[in-house]
Amino acid sequence: MATAPPTAAPTLIGSVQRALRLLESAGSHPDGAPAKQLARETGLHLPTAYHLLRTLTHEGYLRRERGVFVLGDEVQRLARCEVARNGRDRIADSLGRWRDALGAPVYFAVYREGEIELISMADSPAAPAVAQWADLRETAHAHAIGQCLLSQLDEESRRDHLDRHPVRQLTPYSVPDRSALLERIGSLGRIEPVVERQEYVLGTVCAAVPITVGSTAAAMAISVPFHQQERLLPAIEWLRREIGSLLSSLTFSISI
Repeated sequence: MATAPPTAAPTLIGSVQRALRLLESAGSHPDGAPAKQLARETGLHLPTAYHLLRTLTHEGYLRRERGVFVLGDEVQRLARCEVARNGRDRIADSLGRWRDALGAPVYFAVYREGEIELISMADSPAAPAVAQWADLRETAHAHAIGQCLLSQLDEESRRDHLDRHPVRQLTPYSVPDRSALLERIGSLGRIEPVVERQEYVLGTVCAAVPITVGSTAAAMAISVPFHQQERLLPAIEWLRREIGSLLSSLTFSISI
């Protein structure tokens, strides 16, 4: 029997390893540490440590303050990216559980920098998501997610959005004009679900509930076929309770 060739050892870049050790060492000192101390803790020659520290400082991973090195903005940015990724993973997991419980697609969206952003969605072959045949950002007036997000904006922000994305009928059931849309939005209660029936696409009804995420407007939504519309209100009420329970127990963290 032929002997399997030995697994090749990975190629390691020594300078990268040394730089990472310096970052780890600097991170263990909240108030910073001088170059000599960092070199000693990492077992590096002082000239090598100085060279790497200068490079890390230039790239923003370290900052030199009063003769000591502390972690820089780039490290904080990486940490925020990791938190955001973990937050999105938690959102996706929650949406998946709710999709399975409801037998309907579940959506999570936010209003950020003047536009609607669909952050995550969970559907299945048995419960497919609504086909996005028209840009969600430009048609907020015609779908439950958009109406729910617009209802959370202040008057100036709402007016700015509708100036950039004017109301237009997508189906015979869409809200007919800006005045009608503003009247509908203005009549909503603070935590009242928003319901639209065949306004974005024929054959589908949707509902969305507002979510408080600091100062960010956010919404969760579900959709069902028109012939199953009797499921919509009980399902969105169940979803609203689930969201409220998780938020109040701090087990559902949204990082966006």
